[in-house]
Amino acid sequence: MSPTLPVIDLGGAVPGAECPRASGLAAALDEAFRGTGFCYVAQTGVDPAVVDRVFDAARRFHALPAGEKQAIAINEFHRGYIAPATSVIRSSSVARVTRPNSSESFMAMHEVDPDDDAFGRPLQGPNQWPEGVPGFRAAVTAYREALTGFARRFNRLLALALGLPERFLDPHFERPTIWLRLMHYPPEPPGAPADQYGAAPHTDYGFITFLAQDGLGGLEVRARDGRWIPAPPVPGTFVVNVADMLARWSNDRWTSTPHRVRNASGRDRYSVPFFWDTDLESEIACLPTCSGPDNPPRYEPVRYGEYVIGRLDRNYAYRQRTG
Repeated sequence: MSPTLPVIDLGGAVPGAECPRASGLAAALDEAFRGTGFCYVAQTGVDPAVVDRVFDAARRFHALPAGEKQAIAINEFHRGYIAPATSVIRSSSVARVTRPNSSESFMAMHEVDPDDDAFGRPLQGPNQWPEGVPGFRAAVTAYREALTGFARRFNRLLALALGLPERFLDPHFERPTIWLRLMHYPPEPPGAPADQYGAAPHTDYGFITFLAQDGLGGLEVRARDGRWIPAPPVPGTFVVNVADMLARWSNDRWTSTPHRVRNASGRDRYSVPFFWDTDLESEIACLPTCSGPDNPPRYEPVRYGEYVIGRLDRNYAYRQRTG
């Protein structure tokens, strides 16, 4: 299936502002994010072998017996195994969601040194790693580091696309909040209800998402006219989408678009979303290029950490049990 979203070719690396290609790429990003809020990025410079290894790690982890996965059930710092039917997207602004997602996942976040003053605060704790999956931690860590490096460079292209200085966003990402999720979507059973999803219609919480897909498809994006359009896998690319905090930061210049997943392939589907967010202490207030006399700021400033913890509290069963 051919792409239904714009494909932006970075040519092997994210260019800096001095590169002649940068202005054209920034304009293409601005157009894509003003429209569907989604695009593919190709030729990113991320080593394909690193991507292959994280998918292999995901398949081996999800093949473990349920008890071994449950031994590292998601902890209070939102790290570990998230079992099927334990998340309901109650904070969805695009659908009334009553059924839990049928997918399962492993969540790793940024590392926090136990000697760091932030250690032990909300979302600032230890990752959990499974036993019995050789090389798992190394593969996941290598992928997180590769995507972190890419995301830092991509931030500068985003800044240019918003008419800002190339390094304007850098101070907000000195201590980024990183969510790396290894998703498994079992095959949708015959006769599944229409409102049973691997991932129910939702928008992402934070800044921006980079998604690696396997070859099966299943991701759909809601177009402005309300149609759901497929976002099929395109080899060698990431699907990139604006999330809620970036839409808010840009005063809705850019669109945080609803999307969903249904796995009708008859096979096990895997994907690896990398959610790239600001420092938990970062204040999100309207960017200077995104408002004016005829377009005043639409949102009050908000601390990112307070916002995202509120979203987690509404959507995850373990947080409701622990208060």
